[in-house]
Amino acid sequence: MYNPLDPATLENPYPVLAALREATPVFWHEGMRSWTLTRYTDCVAVLRDHQRFARDRRRTGAVVPEPSLSVQSLDPPDQAPVRSLFMNALRAQDLEAIEDRGRRLLAARFEELTGQGPFDVMVEIAAPLALAVISDLLGVEQPDLHSFAEISDRIMRSMDAGLDPALAEPGRIARQQLTALVESWFTVSSRPGLLAHVRQHADPAGGANLDLFVRNTARVMFQGGYSTMVAALGNAVHTLLRYPDALERMADPNLLRGGVDELVRFDGPVQGTSRIATEDCEVGGTAVRAGETVLALFAAANHDPEQFPRPAQLVLDRASNRHLGFGWGTHSCIGTVPAQAALRVLVQALLDRPARLHAAGAPVRRRTATMRVFDRFPVVFDA
Repeated sequence: MYNPLDPATLENPYPVLAALREATPVFWHEGMRSWTLTRYTDCVAVLRDHQRFARDRRRTGAVVPEPSLSVQSLDPPDQAPVRSLFMNALRAQDLEAIEDRGRRLLAARFEELTGQGPFDVMVEIAAPLALAVISDLLGVEQPDLHSFAEISDRIMRSMDAGLDPALAEPGRIARQQLTALVESWFTVSSRPGLLAHVRQHADPAGGANLDLFVRNTARVMFQGGYSTMVAALGNAVHTLLRYPDALERMADPNLLRGGVDELVRFDGPVQGTSRIATEDCEVGGTAVRAGETVLALFAAANHDPEQFPRPAQLVLDRASNRHLGFGWGTHSCIGTVPAQAALRVLVQALLDRPARLHAAGAPVRRRTATMRVFDRFPVVFDA
């Protein structure tokens, strides 16, 4: 049976997922109490069908706490006003300037780290860059990195509460702490950025519900953008150290953007997402009853050879790379754009640095199922 927390699976889940996709592409996982999907076509079919597969659990009779109602948990059409508001605000930002500031920050960080011996990618590169980029994008003052990283970690771990219920309460408390921080941005922050645009363009006629959804979405975007970036950056460094020729090839501007997408497909940060069936239906030839959970395994779908030929190979110029590394459609991560920018910053900074980065010990994966992220990753620059 598939155990996402098994040490061997944490190290490399793709052979296990390939075997499942071949033998039982749709199977019931008792531990997660869900039908689990491993084929790309099945995953996309569920994610597209908002009518039969709900993200908003209220549609199946569940009680959802108000702090959990955001762009990520609402379904169309309720989701449309808040998603449109945030996506328009995102498009209004000077993303090239944000990327350039991130590049200069990372170049300075690399300068400090070169010649200082081994260091942890996650602590010294991934977390500071992710926090800087997401804070810059939203137009808020950066919180203390150490304190925020602890809050983010508890929230991220609580995503696995279905496997370990003890993770739920620490996650709830961490969300309360983050909510207080977000509230301060809405009352005192006047910096230009995405949140200022949202506040300026929010429709007053939307009422209390829209205001609640907006504030919750700001929290989700900040936390989700940060944690997804941290995981994606660590995974990208790991892949680039394994395939150093890929880094050199991405010096070609024509390969940079597509190459970043391929890094995410190859070893992405988010491993899956769930939906609730609103009626009796069928997925991949398997009967699903109303009220049952369906889990779309992104990690498996992104290595499905029917969609991605040579899935175990890093193909920087892969055509039609519509991977699920950041989700799909209206529920795709609204932090996708800054995460892609951070990855480009990372690749460019590594290319610009004369000293080359090398592993300085065995990396250790964090014991989490929903997010694929390193706990520790020792590296060193050439002297």
